[in-house]
Amino acid sequence: MENQYRYKIERINKDFVWLERLSVLMDSRFRIGNFRFGLDPILNFIPFAGQIATFIISLILVTVMYRNGASGKIAIKMLLNVTWDALLGSIPLLGNVFDFFNKANDKNIKLLREHYYENKHQGSGKNIIFLIVSILAIVITLLIYAMYALSVWLFNLIF
Repeated sequence: MENQYRYKIERINKDFVWLERLSVLMDSRFRIGNFRFGLDPILNFIPFAGQIATFIISLILVTVMYRNGASGKIAIKMLLNVTWDALLGSIPLLGNVFDFFNKANDKNIKLLREHYYENKHQGSGKNIIFLIVSILAIVITLLIYAMYALSVWLFNLIF
């Protein structure tokens, strides 16, 4: 039993080192003055394919750590970082600038460090999912109401 536990810890540490190297390559490998950047913003200059490639690489980071026992809560936080980076990074020009400053992979490595070495972010992510679903439901409801109000206003304007 102790050998299995030791093997699991060694594997997590080995994967963590690999993931940390990939994160540095994607977010902060190159330097101009005091400004650090990685392949993520550079690849995003390739329309569509660059954003897809960086999103997939970021998802691989999340998947590997989730398979190595990261809690559901941290996996959801990491997915939110990656999704936020992908959504805002896909906006033409503004997204390219955003990608130079937002370092989702570095944030995820920091979360993993806190999770594995400081025992933070433990537990289920059900509360986070409930909050996201609630916010989406409110936004969708407001959009439907706004479309209804706009259609009534346009109908009254025409007739």
